[in-house]
Amino acid sequence: MSGAATIAAVAAVASVGATIYNGMEQKKSAGRAADQAEKAANQQAAAADKQAQQAEEGVNRANQKKPDVMGILSAAQQAGKAGAAGTMLTGPQGIDPSALQLGKNTLLGQ
Repeated sequence: MSGAATIAAVAAVASVGATIYNGMEQKKSAGRAADQAEKAANQQAAAADKQAQQAEEGVNRANQKKPDVMGILSAAQQAGKAGAAGTMLTGPQGIDPSALQLGKNTLLGQ
């Protein structure tokens, strides 16, 4: 082999090696870029979920169920006009006082 042919062969091998090295570096770069893109997509999804949850909480706050205070007061007043107002447990008739005695004629059974 002549010196020129040897130099050309070495140059060709070096060129192939450089091409392979550059290709591997690009592949690593693409892998890093894909990882970064996936991380960014996950962050965006988490931010979107958080924003959706906040929006739902806002709607729930705006649409809170409130008691009908006027209706409750009106019903209590109507029951009061008919007789002694009762509770949800006793009803409008109340509790029989004899049921409260504990066996003796004094208060609290003493």
